[in-house]
Amino acid sequence: MAKLTKDELLSQFEEMTLIELAEFVSAFEEKFDVTAAAAAPVVMAGGAAGGAEAAQEEEKDEFDVILTGAGDKKIQVIKVVRELTSLGLKEAKDLVDGTPKPVLEKATKEAADKAAEALKAAGASVEVK
Repeated sequence: MAKLTKDELLSQFEEMTLIELAEFVSAFEEKFDVTAAAAAPVVMAGGAAGGAEAAQEEEKDEFDVILTGAGDKKIQVIKVVRELTSLGLKEAKDLVDGTPKPVLEKATKEAADKAAEALKAAGASVEVK
């Protein structure tokens, strides 16, 4: 059997699905009695090529809170917007009037959830992305 070069091996790995690559890593571990720590970068590279979007969703740590509607209690929503941001009265009112608009951008999951709950309690409709 002819010996494969590194480039030939890499091109073969590129063609594999993530499941096939994981099976290969398991077989490699068994054959050579090693752990996945050395092979993990290969699996991660395959995952990045095959499912980068799914990995990005799992690791998302920044969220945007989008105000989609003020509801019936517009004044209460403006007050909450002012509490969540450093906007003045006019700027907060303009934000609420111009929905859909982001209230918070690149916030942590906890901060985004807290802001969304406060806005919903005031009667607004909110999206967290």
